[in-house]
Amino acid sequence: MVKKLIKSKKKNKKQFIFQLSPLSATIDAGWYVINTYSGHEYKVIEALKTRIKTMGLEDQIFQAIVPIQSKMVIRRGKKIKTQEKTLPGYVIIQMTVTDDSWITVRTTPGVTGFIGIDNKPSPISQKEVDHIIKEIEEDKPKYQAPFTIGEVVKITSGPFADFIGTIDTIDQEKGKVRVFVSFFERETPVEVDFLQISKEL
Repeated sequence: MVKKLIKSKKKNKKQFIFQLSPLSATIDAGWYVINTYSGHEYKVIEALKTRIKTMGLEDQIFQAIVPIQSKMVIRRGKKIKTQEKTLPGYVIIQMTVTDDSWITVRTTPGVTGFIGIDNKPSPISQKEVDHIIKEIEEDKPKYQAPFTIGEVVKITSGPFADFIGTIDTIDQEKGKVRVFVSFFERETPVEVDFLQISKEL
């Protein structure tokens, strides 16, 4: 019995699921997390593809996932959508753990070890993997806030343009902040977009 291959549904998203083998995973395969040097996640995957083929382990090591997330970054007054790894330094791998598969993965350049107890890989559940994939597929970008709570800023547009205030809360999901400004000698909360405030007073 084999498990169905997981495939990404997003065509315009950076690849995050990688086929390490042309074969479907066997029923005894599980998902494990390996630790890599930060920034070497994709290099590790390419090295694994070569090693798996060379060692004839296509029936033991199947897929890998590098979790990513979309982010909106403010640059030069514009919103720019980027994608970044949510777990830098980690790769999720689907495999059947045997002496051969373990040593092949463990000794791949860039891999520093498995996540587990006493050097023994600990599996994560299919439910956890499905949740990670769902989060990536939904593609709800978060905003990278260029501001901090308590920072004094100037509102640059809208009905409160030119008001100076202090940031009270930051909503990275919506890309908005709440700023307290002095209005008729009262502290008034105003919600504005990231693009509507400036650090330059």
